[in-house]
Amino acid sequence: MNFGVQFFPDISPDQKAADDYFRACLEISELADRLGFSHIRTVEHHFHYYGGYSPNPLLFLSAASQRTRRARLVTGAVLPVFNNPLRLAGEIGMMDAICGGRLDVGFARAFLPHEFRRFGISPDESVARFREGIEQIDLLLTQENVTHHGRFHTIDQTTTLPRPTQKPRPPFYVAALSTPDSFEFAGRMGYNIMAIPLTGAKMRELVTCYRKARSAAGHPGNGIVMVAFHMFCHEDGETARRTARQPLANYLNSLITAASDWAEGTSSADYPGYDKMIAQLKATTMESMIESSSAWIGTPDEIIAMIRNLQAACPFEEASLQVNFNLLPHDEAIRSMHLFAREVMPKFVS
Repeated sequence: MNFGVQFFPDISPDQKAADDYFRACLEISELADRLGFSHIRTVEHHFHYYGGYSPNPLLFLSAASQRTRRARLVTGAVLPVFNNPLRLAGEIGMMDAICGGRLDVGFARAFLPHEFRRFGISPDESVARFREGIEQIDLLLTQENVTHHGRFHTIDQTTTLPRPTQKPRPPFYVAALSTPDSFEFAGRMGYNIMAIPLTGAKMRELVTCYRKARSAAGHPGNGIVMVAFHMFCHEDGETARRTARQPLANYLNSLITAASDWAEGTSSADYPGYDKMIAQLKATTMESMIESSSAWIGTPDEIIAMIRNLQAACPFEEASLQVNFNLLPHDEAIRSMHLFAREVMPKFVS
């Protein structure tokens, strides 16, 4: 099992200026590379303080690539629904060259109604735009002189530049939440998975669905399942929980606020049950996340026990850790990473 770091900004300009935020993230990226973390990952979101500091993950990863040597650089994830595939394929090729072939490309559907509204796109087109976008980007990265007439974008005899450094292209990940169809699609296409922690039984069911679909389609290997967690490690468990409690509560509140349209009457066939998801988030606390092992907050021994419980319920290959969520103090995040790398990682990383 490998451990990487991910950046998900949920701060507003009145809380922290963008240059201060990214200076800290690049310092963390450099440290993560030195400490043996496997990847650096960041998101794409727009307009709202939940994620809005990262409208272009490739731009940040390009900077991080110049501060790192070994870690994979992961989009977690780009959103085909808001991007022209011709532009995105070219930018992926450029980034793959800049980082020396260390890029992994994660794709997601987007899920915030305010983003769809501001881009003038219907959430009811989400699945169709997502799957067409990935198909076209895959063609553009693996083939030359591509022609593809889709529902949303038309490509005529086009070769995007630069060509990918990795052959035939960088590895693809697909973000999947809780529906078997999303996991089955990723498996059928031979992509890897980006997921969030669910109960052991549910996660096992979904990962089994993914791996069965992957095998049935004739793809080699089991694929890679990457799961995202908040992480704060301290020698004293109470200090860990006291330090992380408010930043984690702020993060959850920013997510609920950004997605509030789902709870206020917005609906879409492409997003069934999202009103219930927001209701569940409102009842979520740091304590409930620690109990379910979806937030790794505590001493090294406590976190080791959480990881072992998760791996026993449903093995996965990559943990993607938010280490500086919300306004968690930078020096505390650095200290946590050192302790985690020294006391936790050697128990799992061969």
